[in-house]
Amino acid sequence: MSARKDSHPERKTGARQVPVDPQSVEDLGAQLAPESDMAAELEAAREEAGRNLEAAQRWQAEFENFRRRQTAQAEDQILRASERVVERLLPVIDDLERTIDHTVGGGDLGHLLQGVEMVQKQVIDVLGREGVEVIDPFGQPFDPHAHQAVSQRDDASLPEHTVVEVFQKGYSMHGRVLRPAMVVVSHGGPERKD
Repeated sequence: MSARKDSHPERKTGARQVPVDPQSVEDLGAQLAPESDMAAELEAAREEAGRNLEAAQRWQAEFENFRRRQTAQAEDQILRASERVVERLLPVIDDLERTIDHTVGGGDLGHLLQGVEMVQKQVIDVLGREGVEVIDPFGQPFDPHAHQAVSQRDDASLPEHTVVEVFQKGYSMHGRVLRPAMVVVSHGGPERKD
C-alpha cells in the first residue's frame, strides 16, 4: 500500500480530530495558533477568571461589611438624637417638680401658674432647637395644609376663611406638619384679597 497524502490535514482537539482546511492554513498562516498555544491561552484565561472571581467576592464581602456598619451607625445616630432631646428635657422636668413642690408646700397658686408657664416655654424652646415650630394661626388665613377646621363662625367683619379661634395649636418639624392646628374659621365676610 502506498501512503496517500490527505488533502485535508486534521487537528487534534481532545479525543477527536477535526479536519482543517488547507486553504485556511495558507491564508491565515501564523494566525492559526498551534494547539499547545491555545491550551496555554485557555489556562491563562481560566487563571484570570479565577482571580477576577476572588476579587469580586472580596468586594462583595467588603460591601456587605460597609452596609452593616452604615446601618449600625444610622441606628446609633437615631439613639443619640433621642438622648439629646431627653437630656434637654431633664431640666424642664426638674423645674416642673420644683413648681409642684412649692405649690404643695403652701405656695401661692399664682406662682404655680407662673411656674407652669415657664416650664411650657422651656419645653417649646427644647423642641424649637430640634426644628419644631408651633402653628398658632389666630387671625391668619385658613391653610388646609397646616390647619384643620373644626367649625365655622359667622362674622361679616372679617375676610372669609380667617382663623378666629384656635382650639389646639399645631406643630411642624423641618417644614413638615406633625399635627395641624384645630381651628374655627370665619364665614360670611368679604372675599379674601391675597
